[in-house]
Amino acid sequence: MTTLATTDTLTKDALTVLQPGFTGTSAPDWLLRRLGEGLASVGLFGRNIQTPGQLAALTAQLRAERDDVLVAIDEEGGDVTRLEVVDGSSFPGNLALGSVDDTELTRAVAHELGRRLAECGVNLNWAPSADVNSNPDNPVIGVRAFGSGTDLVSRHTAAYVEGLQAAGVAACTKHFPGHGDTAVDSHHALPRIDVDLATLDVRDLDPFRAAIAAGTKAVMSAHILVPALDADLPATLSRRILTGLLREELGYDGLIVTDGMEMEAISGTYGIERGSVLAIAAGADAICVGGGLADEDTVLRLRDALVSAVRTGDLAEERLADAAARVRALAAWTRTADTGPGVPSDVGLVAARRALRVTRGAAYSGPVTGAPFVASFPPVANIAVGDETPWGVAAELRKVLPGTVTGDFTGESAGADALAAAGDRRIVAVVRDVHRHGWMRAALDLIVAARPDTVVVEMGVPRADAVGALYVATNGAARVCGAAAVEALTSTH
Repeated sequence: MTTLATTDTLTKDALTVLQPGFTGTSAPDWLLRRLGEGLASVGLFGRNIQTPGQLAALTAQLRAERDDVLVAIDEEGGDVTRLEVVDGSSFPGNLALGSVDDTELTRAVAHELGRRLAECGVNLNWAPSADVNSNPDNPVIGVRAFGSGTDLVSRHTAAYVEGLQAAGVAACTKHFPGHGDTAVDSHHALPRIDVDLATLDVRDLDPFRAAIAAGTKAVMSAHILVPALDADLPATLSRRILTGLLREELGYDGLIVTDGMEMEAISGTYGIERGSVLAIAAGADAICVGGGLADEDTVLRLRDALVSAVRTGDLAEERLADAAARVRALAAWTRTADTGPGVPSDVGLVAARRALRVTRGAAYSGPVTGAPFVASFPPVANIAVGDETPWGVAAELRKVLPGTVTGDFTGESAGADALAAAGDRRIVAVVRDVHRHGWMRAALDLIVAARPDTVVVEMGVPRADAVGALYVATNGAARVCGAAAVEALTSTH
């Protein structure tokens, strides 16, 4: 018979392993109440953040209820930013850093980003991505990866972990065992990676080995099916992968966090309650939920599902207790972590400038000097990135060339529509991942053929051929990438 003490302990442990989100820019009463009952982590998203001062006040509000709370955020820099969701990131993303291939620069960028997070009271960052972007058609990783080479990704993953944690912010290396060889976004469906063990071991696992050696405090699982490791269950729910491979074979002893449980790869197949139970049973220690489901009912449903699973024997009580203990251990580390010296710097812009790849075509006749027409060709938004964060070069161009006009164009008529809208202004065509979008390639070809003086700015993965009078590859769409691009296309040097 379950005693009251056991019930209290189970309930507390079940709350402890959850990392929920909420709506609003201040903590709701229900969240503060659950923190008092055992909830140990909170996840923040763009909807929760307005300014650094507001964020600092929010985290102080959380710590007034529980001083060791883990405050987590998905702040990769680059395209994926929550800290600067309104204006775009001050830091280029992983692909830009990988293209420069200076690990000291990567370490410095991660440290400055971590310093800013710590200053606002955030102590767990769901970053970096250690995925090797081996599939050119990958719709969800792309510029979020340091690159497509294992060695490069490994050394920059380690540098990023070291830089971030030197600022007192725990790194959460993702998405184990590697999300780079997918053509499906796990936000929408369950990706399947058909690869042999030897390839997986050499190509995808080495960056995680590097992160573990660098001391990463957390690792995030991927919602992907890898039959070579487990033919039945996705990594997040697989004991073979989380316990057998990550814990036992790779020797990782830190916190294992799931990717968002409301993503269709899990919720659409298992449901979030059953999925959460299976994840903890498999070896996960923390359940990330809140990107889409951000209410008290979700927290209570997951808490009760875990407690019920222990009572019915579907989840070992010891496994739940071990998971909760790992969460508390990381919380304890964040309270004593040395943030080290740090002063505000513009290292993000420095890195963005170094990441530029500029090609002058045969039709190049000089920089952009008059107010141009910026034709933007936006693909469907990556859910991980979100569609609320601005990207492109128009805003930065207006600062330098007042009167700059812009328009967004999509679909089969995008090229013709852009030419008609531009009139006699010089065209700056801004694209992302041209190699993945036939309509975008066709639009660009039409514009460059009609207007050879067109400037092309590629803000995605620059796999397509350089075209236009001036071609600028930024290796990412962060605000600083746009600023660096504008410097390049208006410079006389």
